[in-house]
Amino acid sequence: MGYYDDEYQEQRRPRRKRGAFFSGLIGAIIGALIILLVYPALVDRGILPSTSSENDLQQSDNTVAGVQKTVSVNVTSDITKAVSKVDNAVVGVVNIQKSSSFWDSGKSSEAGTGSGVIYKKSGNKAFIATNNHVVEGASEIEVSMSDGTRVKARLLGTDELTDLAVLEIDAKHVKQVATFGNSDSLKRGEPVVAIGNPLGLEFAGSVTQGVVSGTNRAIPQDLNGDGVADWQSEVIQTDAAINPGNSGGALVNIEGDVVGINSMKIAQEEVEGIGLAIPANSVRPVINDLERFGEVRRPYMGISSRSLDEISSYHLSETLKLPKDVVKGVAVIDVEPSSPAAKAGLKQYDVIVELDGKPISNIIDLRKVLYNQKEVGDKLKVTYYRDGKKQTTTMKLIKESL
Repeated sequence: MGYYDDEYQEQRRPRRKRGAFFSGLIGAIIGALIILLVYPALVDRGILPSTSSENDLQQSDNTVAGVQKTVSVNVTSDITKAVSKVDNAVVGVVNIQKSSSFWDSGKSSEAGTGSGVIYKKSGNKAFIATNNHVVEGASEIEVSMSDGTRVKARLLGTDELTDLAVLEIDAKHVKQVATFGNSDSLKRGEPVVAIGNPLGLEFAGSVTQGVVSGTNRAIPQDLNGDGVADWQSEVIQTDAAINPGNSGGALVNIEGDVVGINSMKIAQEEVEGIGLAIPANSVRPVINDLERFGEVRRPYMGISSRSLDEISSYHLSETLKLPKDVVKGVAVIDVEPSSPAAKAGLKQYDVIVELDGKPISNIIDLRKVLYNQKEVGDKLKVTYYRDGKKQTTTMKLIKESL
């Protein structure tokens, strides 16, 4: 029986002696010891390079052999860049009220603190956006700057419906002004940062990170406490932590632009991570009016309404008599006498589907056109359905009186 060639060669290969193996092993050990002893000296003299990266880690000058060295890491990210762009423009807002107690009558004390955003600097004045509920009932208002300096502020105006207010301070204290971004371009899942003063000024400038959880949210608001919603606030939903004191602070996108003014959170035991902010595109026209007039001069149609997505399919077809393909719009629930809507011929159960040729899906869309794009005295073209037929009319907007 023959052998394969490789087996044959293996059998004929001579065996190494054990002495040669041990001699090689001892030589390797001695060589390694020599390298270990000599290498540090060669590194100190610059003959050989160090294995550590001195660019990433900066060692403390006062370290000694045998003691753990202190290192610092310089971290820069998109988030830190965004925060630095607006950080000094976010301030604390202190609500000071006079005591109504018999014993302390006339004495002033801090009733609460919130946050604000410096959005404009003009001449020797600077302007701050905050929440109405942050300054409500205040006899005095102070602003705590990013360096801890406190300055007196003047309240220019408030708006209960949008929960916004505008303050004025001396511009000499201002180091940075925030830039508003386009909140209509926000996408679900987009990263955002909330900056403010949760739980008071001792946590001033706190930063929390999250994402946009939802846009165009409508939150019912009971303003007079009668248990009936008087208004629906348009808000951005985020999971960035918003706590008491964050109100009036900035919700910032990855570019460092303010896309919302933090307003509230849903505080229920079974709810976690639902913070709400007023969209920047809704903030701008309101604070501009508050700055100029001390109030919001809203164009007025004179209707009460409801989005079609809140109405059952039965009433869509039987009450509103809509074609089956019309599923988005705003139903007119009531028309006020002598209002612009009444003069234009709108009636109960009409369904508005366009304003100035722009599709209207819900109440938020209607308000965006009415409050963000129109002014008192403007004309507004309304496209609507009545008894299943599409019609148009034009109305002249007047100032809303509350």
